[in-house]
Amino acid sequence: MLCGVSGGIDSTVAALLIHKAIGDRLKCVFVNNGLLRLNEETEIETMFKDNFNVNFTSINAVDKFLDKLKGVEDPEKKRMIVGEEFVNVFTEFAEKNGPFKWLAQGTLYPDVIESGVSKGPADVIKSHHNVGGLPDWLNLEILEPLRELYKDEVRMIAKILEVPEKLFMRHPFPGPGLAVRIIGEVTPTKLHIAKVASKIVEDELVEADMYSKVWQAYAAVGDDRAVGVVGDERKYGNIVMIRVVDSIDAMTADWTRLPHGLLEKMSNRITNEIEDVTWVTYTISSKPPATIEPQ
Repeated sequence: MLCGVSGGIDSTVAALLIHKAIGDRLKCVFVNNGLLRLNEETEIETMFKDNFNVNFTSINAVDKFLDKLKGVEDPEKKRMIVGEEFVNVFTEFAEKNGPFKWLAQGTLYPDVIESGVSKGPADVIKSHHNVGGLPDWLNLEILEPLRELYKDEVRMIAKILEVPEKLFMRHPFPGPGLAVRIIGEVTPTKLHIAKVASKIVEDELVEADMYSKVWQAYAAVGDDRAVGVVGDERKYGNIVMIRVVDSIDAMTADWTRLPHGLLEKMSNRITNEIEDVTWVTYTISSKPPATIEPQ
C-alpha cells in the first residue's frame, strides 16, 4: 500500500494507523512540489526519519509542478493541476516500485464537504486535490481512514498515538499548498513572498505565545500592487494579506482579534525583510461568507 504524506497531521495520522495494521507493507511517499512553507521539505524528512519507524521515501517534483502551473491564474484550475500532478508522480513511483493495490490519503470530512461529494446535498465550494477519486487507468483503490473525521478529532487520535505535540498542534496547510495562497499565477517572486511572509507571521505568533491559541495563520499575495516609499524614492510593490483565524473544525471560522502591537511587528518585518512588498493588510472576514484560504 502507498500512502501520500504531506508532513501534516492528517496524512501522518492516517499513515501511522495503517502502519499499525499492516506494518512494513505500507510505503509512505512525500512529494516536494515546491509549494510548501519555507524549508518545510527538510523539516518533514527529518521528522519522519527521527520520530516514525515507517518506510519513507521523498520525491523532488518541484520543477514538474511549477512548470505545469506557469501561466495559470484560475484557482480551480490550479487545484486540478496540483491534483493531477500528484497522481502522475504517484503513478511513476508505483510503476517503478510496485505493484500496489491501494493508495491511502489523509482526507478529512471538511475536504469532502467543500468538494461537494458528501452524503448530503452540498455545492462545490472548492475542489480538494485528494477528493473525488482516481483515474481508472491508475489501477489503485483509495483508502481514506479519516474521511468522516474533523481536524479536532484527528488531533485527539494523534495524542493517543503519541505523535509529537509540535506536529499535531501545527496549523493546517492546504493540499495544493501555496498555489491557493497566491492569487493569480504562481510566479517565483510571489512564491518567495508567500513563503517568507508566512514564516514571519508564524514566528511572531510563537514569540507572542499565541501560535497554539489560533487555528490558522499565514500570509497571502496576489497581483495587486501599491506605491510605497523607500528612503526618498517612490517604489511600486506587492500587497501582502495576513490571515489569522479561530476555528474548531474549519467548517466555520472567525478572524482573530490580534493585538495591534503584534500586527505592527508583523507588518514592519514583512516590509523590511521582503524587498518586493510595500503594503501589508489584515483580513477581517469570517467563514462564511469568506473561506479560510483565499482560493
